[in-house]
Amino acid sequence: MHRSRINAIMDEADAFIRQHGFVLPPFAYWSPETMRREATPAIVDARLGWDITDYGEGRYDEMGLFLFTLRNGRLADLQRGRGMCYAEKLLISKAHQLAPMHRHNLKAEDIINRGGPRLVIEPYMSAADGSVDRAAPVEVPCDGRMRRLSPGEHLALAPGESVTLLPGVWHAFWAEGGDVLIGEVSTVNDDETDNVFETPIGRFSDIEEDEAPRHLLVSDYEAWLGAKVG
Repeated sequence: MHRSRINAIMDEADAFIRQHGFVLPPFAYWSPETMRREATPAIVDARLGWDITDYGEGRYDEMGLFLFTLRNGRLADLQRGRGMCYAEKLLISKAHQLAPMHRHNLKAEDIINRGGPRLVIEPYMSAADGSVDRAAPVEVPCDGRMRRLSPGEHLALAPGESVTLLPGVWHAFWAEGGDVLIGEVSTVNDDETDNVFETPIGRFSDIEEDEAPRHLLVSDYEAWLGAKVG
């Protein structure tokens, strides 16, 4: 992706988020220079901040996702069962923009339609070898009720509705009828190691630097701040 496109997406996303009554935290608006001076390990190590991905495929409008990580605990806390064991993100799925089929080994997450038209989830269970089981029915909790879906059946979430996806549940999703603001509440998030895609694609974008970054992406932290990724 061109850096100029990323900068434009940031502006559009910020306006869309505010339109729905949410405001990003102050560090979201820091310049790269301010990040160098002010960023703390609680921001950098937890990979809080902007995350715009086309999965390395160069087709953001067709397959991509906007994310902003608001808070994120530590894996050590999750492993010992105490401390900050949770994470929270805001996502934007553009109309008919696919977030491709993937699962997580550790992360359990609630995906919430925070505003817009319908968010469509395509869930599958895992086979014994961890691959997608397209023959098995799927059971997922939705706002306190268990939903049983036939193999390949889509789950459509209206504003305010949510689904809980436990580790190992494969899922792809997209917006229908317009852009959707999505909330994600989960256990500790590790995007470097805990995303398993059905097809071999990247988690982050390859960036062509055609202009200066307005704000850093979490994938910029290693190069700009000396933070180790992964």
